[in-house]
Amino acid sequence: MRDSFYRFLMTQRKPTNADEVEQFANNAFLDSSFPKQSTDFDEISKYLEENAEYLPSMTIFDSAWQRYLDAMN
Repeated sequence: MRDSFYRFLMTQRKPTNADEVEQFANNAFLDSSFPKQSTDFDEISKYLEENAEYLPSMTIFDSAWQRYLDAMN
């Protein structure tokens, strides 16, 4: 079984000089409603589109998702 996307995303956090994905991770950490157990692209994407005002572009999520897939393979 692979790690959840959130668990992976937390490995991308960086306190200073963060790139877009790292900043997304920093903000997701503060989002208590984030679907933390999910490994499903559609579920997470829908959540972010509807709830994550801290994510300026879904292309950032796409980049983070690709990093997740690369790490899980």
